[in-house]
Amino acid sequence: MKIDKSLMTGSTTMLILKLLENCDMYGYQMIEELEKRSQNIFTLKAGTLYPILHSLEQQGMINSYEKEEDSTRPRKYYSLNKGGRKLLDEKRVEWEVYSSTVNNILGGLKGV
Repeated sequence: MKIDKSLMTGSTTMLILKLLENCDMYGYQMIEELEKRSQNIFTLKAGTLYPILHSLEQQGMINSYEKEEDSTRPRKYYSLNKGGRKLLDEKRVEWEVYSSTVNNILGGLKGV
C-alpha cells in the first residue's frame, strides 16, 4: 500500500531521534534502518534527512563526530544527547495523543 508522504512529515524528527536512542548512526545507516524497521513504508532521501540532522544539531539535541572505519573515508556519526532524549519523550507523548485522537475519530466515538 502506498502511503501519502505528507502523513510522515510531522513524525520524521521523532523517528530520527528514535533511531539514535540506542546507538550512534551515520546518515545512510539511518535511511536503511528506517526502511528496514518500517518494511519500506518510510523512505527518506538524503536531501530530507540531512537538513533535519543539521537542525537538530544546531538546536543542541544531537551531537556529531567523525569516525574512520577500515579503508573507507571518515563517516559522520550522530548521537542523541540529554536534550534529544527529552525531545524524543515529548514527541512520543505528542504522537500518542495525536494518534489516539485520530483512532478515536476513525473508530467513531460512541455517545458523541
